[in-house]
Amino acid sequence: MNFLEKIFSELRESGARPVLREMRESGPVTVTARELLEMVGQARAFLRRSGLRPGDRCGLLAPNSIRWVALDLALMAEGIVVVPLYARQAPGELVFMLRDCGATLVCCGDEQLREGIAANWTAGAPPLALFEQIFGTAEAGGEIAPAPLARDEEALVTIIYTSGTSGEPKGVMLNVRNLNHMVPCTGMRLDQLMEGSTTQTADQIFHYLPFCFAGSWILLLTALSRRSLLSLSMDLNRLADELKAAEPNYFLNVPTLLERIRTGVETSLAAKPAVIRIIYERGREAWGRQQMGRAGMIDRFWLGLAERLIFKTIQQKIGPGIRALICGSAPLARETQLFFQMLGIRVLQVYGLTETTAICTMDDPHNFVPGRVGPAIPGIEMRLDEGNEIVVRGPHIFAGYWNKPEVTAAAMRGDWFRTGDQGEIDAAGNWSIVGRIKNLLILNSGHNVAPEPIEEKILLNLPTAQQCVVIGNDRSFLAAIVTGEVSEEQVQEAIDKVNGSLPHYKRVLAFHRQREPLTIESGLLTANGKIRRDAVNQAFHREIENLYQTRKA
Repeated sequence: MNFLEKIFSELRESGARPVLREMRESGPVTVTARELLEMVGQARAFLRRSGLRPGDRCGLLAPNSIRWVALDLALMAEGIVVVPLYARQAPGELVFMLRDCGATLVCCGDEQLREGIAANWTAGAPPLALFEQIFGTAEAGGEIAPAPLARDEEALVTIIYTSGTSGEPKGVMLNVRNLNHMVPCTGMRLDQLMEGSTTQTADQIFHYLPFCFAGSWILLLTALSRRSLLSLSMDLNRLADELKAAEPNYFLNVPTLLERIRTGVETSLAAKPAVIRIIYERGREAWGRQQMGRAGMIDRFWLGLAERLIFKTIQQKIGPGIRALICGSAPLARETQLFFQMLGIRVLQVYGLTETTAICTMDDPHNFVPGRVGPAIPGIEMRLDEGNEIVVRGPHIFAGYWNKPEVTAAAMRGDWFRTGDQGEIDAAGNWSIVGRIKNLLILNSGHNVAPEPIEEKILLNLPTAQQCVVIGNDRSFLAAIVTGEVSEEQVQEAIDKVNGSLPHYKRVLAFHRQREPLTIESGLLTANGKIRRDAVNQAFHREIENLYQTRKA
């Protein structure tokens, strides 16, 4: 039984059990497993009427919704290759990807998204179907067998376009074999996380990250293949209210959100009466000493007081049923992971790329090391290659880049995939990610500097900033671009604090402050929020030159 057959089997057996829920302002909208299968049948009937055949590519352009999930399942069940697209990307970029994959149909969540494609694809565009057309008919597709079409392990399931931090996006091809390996691996970790649970008959999961991203999609498939209720965020501006209503056991995060939660908590505590601030500070210091095995009797007093009066209250506000926060897409600051651990909330890290079916490592829920991203998942191999680059091999490695055999070959070293990430591994097999090799800054002194750890430290000391980009390739020193509502004095203070712990060649000696943040729409961030460093260097060329000229003068 392959991964998709397992999902359909679970849905058929679940019947009236709720499986998906949209967290709307007017109240949650829930579908049962049986209702979801009926929607899948509707979509499959539409796809057949549209003339699509196994192997055809179909664009899926919409925010997360129950209909998105039903259509995704329908496409996979019909053997059609799903090309999920990010609704916030510029229409011109979306059209490039749709042209590149040779899409024969594009399914759009609303009229605005369809108009954006139509306006930028004026000749030779495929049919553009709205979700209303697909699901608005009374025809349920009853003539279609409820099971998915049979497929072999090499059959292509999806093409997920990479973010394109430099150059044009590339279509990552994932096949049945990749997903047959990955979905059970993630399910195993969730089984470990939920061990001993007696309060729920199904996992309660909250989800806000777009399904068009590989890690987000893997969580969706895993949730559907086990007894889960997946609650979908429908409005990021209402995230706190949605989270409170969903009462999840766990949910997938990016570091940015966890950093904002931490900043919000600490800012709120700073405005509390002095006695609360003192209890928090003493409790935090006592917890730190306890972790080092140096806590004394007075530490136990302050820690007990802080746990009863502050830590437990914060934990309950984040989520009374939370067993863990899962974090991926980028390394999380160790200090932030420890902050949540102090509150009694585990933060488990995951590392991987789209090319590795989203995952290479996962923290063990019962044995994890803050600041590291866990051991390699079962059945795959990881090692360090030249320049401490992480290379991996196993059944989760992608089938290649769509129509780019030369680029695919360059990404491989034999059967090892070159991740482009610098890493470290400890004696217990837990990995940490240092930075991207292509992001390395080489100063004209010959020193090599990974910018990510420095950027992370500056932002930790500058909570109101949006982004920090350290630059300095082929220069005599490092500089930074900092965005957000921050003053010159605040930036300088943060940089001075960070510089004090760094060797001379890693110190930031100049900076440019920019109030407007880098955005996806401006082309300075990728679809999943990563910095397009080449584009930033071009956009701020004049400001960067001025930094170095002024310092030289």
